[in-house]
Amino acid sequence: MTTSEHIPLLRLDRVNTFYGPIHILQDVSIEIFPDELVCLLGGNASGKSTTLKAILGTVPVSSGTVEFLDEPVQDRPTSYRVRSGMAVVPENRRIFGEMSVRENLLIGAYLRNDPEGVAEDLEQMLELFPRLAERYQQQGSTLSGGEQQMLAMARALMARPTLLLMDEPSMGLAPALVEQNFELIQRVNAQGTTIFMVEQNANMALSIADRGYVLQMGRIALADSADRLLENEQLRKAYLGR
Repeated sequence: MTTSEHIPLLRLDRVNTFYGPIHILQDVSIEIFPDELVCLLGGNASGKSTTLKAILGTVPVSSGTVEFLDEPVQDRPTSYRVRSGMAVVPENRRIFGEMSVRENLLIGAYLRNDPEGVAEDLEQMLELFPRLAERYQQQGSTLSGGEQQMLAMARALMARPTLLLMDEPSMGLAPALVEQNFELIQRVNAQGTTIFMVEQNANMALSIADRGYVLQMGRIALADSADRLLENEQLRKAYLGR
């Protein structure tokens, strides 16, 4: 990771969101710098997924700013943010079950108009995720949960994103697959993709992250390096079961 660039790739500054009268995110401020792998931790109903939705623009921000590539985007539509370089690996994967692995991957590149580059990236995804190469012509619905997670990640990477957003990548996966999945996430980050990951599995997320934020009841309760968070007594009691 290099933090020589002091301009954040993504910056949330005192972001507030509401669902009807319910105040969900309360003055949430987050910064993610180029090449970092940053995780957002918290229990159920802490506001983790709402934070991702505020970044993507699927939940409106009532006050505060969301800056991406040094530009305020909180009033821009989701399509604009995606075209600007955001890609998401959604919760529960949401691949297209009736389409083949190949077709799912090509959907990830639908905004691109560089056929040669797309073909190169297809090859690269099959090298990075060999299981997908084995299943290349199979329907997405025939893949296991772990393979679907790989496909969702590879599909997002086909967009060549500046920032990859991941929503609960370990959800519903067997422990052995979780470990394998996180190794892949770490490898993708090491190859130069900046990643912001929402995750309940604090131990696993912090083991590969550079930094972490902890949300409680819609507020940032802790923010520190991953190493220090792993040693934080408050976090250990609340999330790490130690």
